Amino acid sequence: MAVQAVVFDIGNVLIEWNPERFYDGRLGAARRQEMFQAVDLHGMNELVDAGGPFRETIYGWAERYPAWREEIRWWFDHWIEMASPRIEGSIHLLRALRAKGVPVFALTNFGTDSFAYAQTQYDFLGEFDRAYVSGRMKLTKPDPAIYAAVEADCGVPPEALLFADDRADNIAAAAARGWQTHLFRDWQGWAGRLVAEGLLSRDEAGL
Repeated sequence: MAVQAVVFDIGNVLIEWNPERFYDGRLGAARRQEMFQAVDLHGMNELVDAGGPFRETIYGWAERYPAWREEIRWWFDHWIEMASPRIEGSIHLLRALRAKGVPVFALTNFGTDSFAYAQTQYDFLGEFDRAYVSGRMKLTKPDPAIYAAVEADCGVPPEALLFADDRADNIAAAAARGWQTHLFRDWQGWAGRLVAEGLLSRDEAGL
């Protein structure tokens, strides 16, 4: 079935998301590894993605680990430094698709408050035709229910959705529902897929 709407993940598709890199720069790799072994920071972030309050969740987590209290709080205090830089090639593709009249959605594991903050820092986050944010939905990828909720809301048949995500488990869950999928590695590969689908020309895709 021809693609009727394109769905973008955000982290590591439109914005780089690499907390380890941020902490390496602050603490050094060895100290960062010690911290990440002692504290399940990604588990903490999953609570935010699932709808937990941004600051309260992180600051509450910090109180559970007094030895790392300050460093855990950085996850909130310096969050935008972890959620950067922009992936300009992907942003160009988002805008090129919309200029062609192709509906563009976001489907992202992202906290409600952190997404609202990110929108003040990244203009393109306000440019989606529909934005499906896990914190708002109280569902996270790769739970099949989040994909079902997108289908029910947008009205596009699963087979007509083309979804790009950097995580294989998220892609597999979408594919299991019949979505067309692209495992994102770099914007050029994603651009090539959009060209192959006939959605953009090579010039429009920046290739």
